Amino acid sequence: MGSWYRMSALCAATLLGAAPLAQSASSAARAGAASTARPNVVILVADDWGFSDVGAFGSEIATPHLDALARRGTRFSNFHVAATCSPTRAMLLTGVDHHRNGVGNMPETMPPEHEGRPGYQGVLAPDTVTLATLLRDQGYHTYITGKWHVGKTPENLPGQRGFERSFIQADSGTDNWEDRPYMMLYDKTYWFSQDKPATLPADFYSSRFFVDKALEYIDAQRGDGKPFMAYIGFQANHIPIQAPADYVAKYRGRYDQGWGALRQARREGAIRSGVLPADVPMGEVASTVPWERLSPQQRQLQARRMEVYAGMAEAMDAQIGRLVAHLREIGQLDNTVFVFLSDNGSDPADPFNIPSANAWVRMNYDVNADPLGGKGTFSANGPSWASATVGPLSGYKYFASEGGLRVPLIIAGVPGARPGAVAPALTHVNDIVPTLLEVVGIPAHDGRYGGRSVQALSGHSLLALMTGQASSVRRPDEVLGYELSGSAALFKGDYKLVKNIAPLGDGQWRLFHLRTDPGETQDLRQSQATVFAAMQADYAQYAKDNGVLPVPEGFDLQKAGLHYAVHHYLLPKLRAAWPLWLGLGLLLAAWLWWRRVRRRTRGRATS
Repeated sequence: MGSWYRMSALCAATLLGAAPLAQSASSAARAGAASTARPNVVILVADDWGFSDVGAFGSEIATPHLDALARRGTRFSNFHVAATCSPTRAMLLTGVDHHRNGVGNMPETMPPEHEGRPGYQGVLAPDTVTLATLLRDQGYHTYITGKWHVGKTPENLPGQRGFERSFIQADSGTDNWEDRPYMMLYDKTYWFSQDKPATLPADFYSSRFFVDKALEYIDAQRGDGKPFMAYIGFQANHIPIQAPADYVAKYRGRYDQGWGALRQARREGAIRSGVLPADVPMGEVASTVPWERLSPQQRQLQARRMEVYAGMAEAMDAQIGRLVAHLREIGQLDNTVFVFLSDNGSDPADPFNIPSANAWVRMNYDVNADPLGGKGTFSANGPSWASATVGPLSGYKYFASEGGLRVPLIIAGVPGARPGAVAPALTHVNDIVPTLLEVVGIPAHDGRYGGRSVQALSGHSLLALMTGQASSVRRPDEVLGYELSGSAALFKGDYKLVKNIAPLGDGQWRLFHLRTDPGETQDLRQSQATVFAAMQADYAQYAKDNGVLPVPEGFDLQKAGLHYAVHHYLLPKLRAAWPLWLGLGLLLAAWLWWRRVRRRTRGRATS
């Protein structure tokens, strides 16, 4: 992947943003051009990857290109996001808590009582500024391809949010092979190119296509000497889990021992890779079904599902490798900062266990084991595989346990950073914007931008962690709050206060010491009662300061999803079919009129 430019930590801190980054002679010769003064930025967002899904974090899945970035950059082993996609993406774009940036919840799981309330618009709020806007205004080209999911009305499309060129999918996901919705949440797909409705090519596969478009944008303007920011929002590994057959075939038989064996192997892999301590306890997995209870046919199907999952992840990694190779070829690799993360933990959703969703999937897709992964097929891993792919952590997507919030983060290409380092300090998705601003030498705004008041950044730059100048970016008494759909957490030093709603939790607060117990196995609320009470007060203050709304009594994520499906899928379908309903109504009225006339005629004849 070419040589990487390295500076001492002291020089990086002194000269960052002022001195041009050197480019290797071999790369310059291939490109025939000098590098730009400021680094390019590439942000790679995986969808629903668990903490240990990357090889460099302990996975058996082949991710050689991400692993190479990890060797040349920094792995963050205590990095947190929101437990669902659009709140994380909104924070990644703005550096602002999701209750302040408008995406207090994603539309698909928002309680009806919250819709439209301050902080719960479900789209980026007007008083937020994106990283793309900040970089564009400082002379960067800004590109986005792939999943967007922070608004699909004209004022919320990428062109209005700082992106110069874009080809995006606006909702939570779509089919990866074809232009059709993946679930009964949407009446149709919403693809946009340059903020205008778009169609997909016949040979579409999501991961490949998103990188194709990113390379097209990069090449179209690389001759003008400006740096670029490229944001690629992959759909891998969001349901439907689909992958090219040659990638799936590599994992044939790999998961025949089941999810329990994989979970143990992931724990050992995370320890070997250095992202978790050697004595890390194994978190509880209450939702996991014992593998031994499954029939041989069920085991075959479940193993096949995980094979497809692994193939989809490797296929995405291969496309990242293609992007890296192209940047090397044009002489920009050594002048590019990479950020890789997942938007949340592994997805436990299993449409096959929801009657209405199961019926819809089986009417629209092939769900058998043999062709699984290809065009026209539908796969989902469910809670048992989701628990395995987070290693020894507890929980998964939608919930505030570490398996839902702690995800892999790799940042590579930063001058002065220690190659191959692991940063165990508490970090957060809101830290990405201030980090990249410092790396490229652009001052962070202080709550005013473009002559107006905007939401202030709430994160910290991670540059000092990467250069070895600091072991933490947060004070021991600094709090980091979180809430989504009624599940909540507060981080303070090494402690975490957390509660989860059903079905994963019981709504009760618990206290854990994350440095020694990232699997959240030992509840300290009794033995550390003073800390427990203080952190509850801290959370109450966080909720008040950020406009967190309590969820209604009896709130259920599945029912919220069904409510969204009725209003955004079923009712639009019914409205679109109004001529049919009108015709049927007229036929029914005519039949009733005919019966009435016939009865009267018979009555007169009888009399």
